[in-house]
Amino acid sequence: MNTNNFDMAKMMEMLSKMDKKELEAGIAKANQILQTKSKDEILKEINKNK
Repeated sequence: MNTNNFDMAKMMEMLSKMDKKELEAGIAKANQILQTKSKDEILKEINKNK
């Protein structure tokens, strides 16, 4: 499995568990993360938020 798809699937699963306000904040944060952070930083951030 392509790691990019894995990360996206993990992010989508996380977003699916949020309410609308959290979802909007999550999407904004995801866009920011995708533009600025490395894969390792993204995974660390996701794991920290569990």
